[in-house]
Amino acid sequence: MTNSMSNTEFVTNLVENQYKVLKTEVLDQYQIAFEVKKEDVHSILSLLKTSGWIQLSYLSAVDWIKDNEFEVVYIVFNWDKAVHIQIRTRLDRESASINSVLPIYPGCKYYEREAHEFFGIKFPGNPDYEKQLILENWDDIPPLRKDFDPRQYSDKKFSHMEYKNDFVNKDGKVSKQEAREKRFSDADKLRTGGKK
Repeated sequence: MTNSMSNTEFVTNLVENQYKVLKTEVLDQYQIAFEVKKEDVHSILSLLKTSGWIQLSYLSAVDWIKDNEFEVVYIVFNWDKAVHIQIRTRLDRESASINSVLPIYPGCKYYEREAHEFFGIKFPGNPDYEKQLILENWDDIPPLRKDFDPRQYSDKKFSHMEYKNDFVNKDGKVSKQEAREKRFSDADKLRTGGKK
């Protein structure tokens, strides 16, 4: 007798039988997402790791600015049961902090640094989460927050430049741009019967 339970059904039973899940979303036969309370994240991830989901594939965040929340998303993978699991939790934007999952998934060290750098989320327990990883000498609000204004940042940090469309050929050779424009003009004349 074979077991007809799919991998997503197996995961749903595993998680929902032990935790209060706020929302379950089966994305497809290989992906499932659980939205849970912040307090349950670490024990759910521990359960999943001991059940075979040994790889933290990714950790990132979503800025739900209208809700004044960040959503932290952990994606774990099991090589034997080909299914990715997303564990999602919401954090208050004003005091966005969640303990590091470094003791469970040591590979999270750099993902947490990236989430801190781009969203401003704190990860106590990760001794390096505040070290800059990508944005060297960044001194503004984190750039993936939806209240970050790239135009304002650019105007503040860089001198305004006017770009002209006239080009000077400095090597003395015949300009290829002029020949290209003449070809385009000749082609337009052929298409329009010389009316352009």
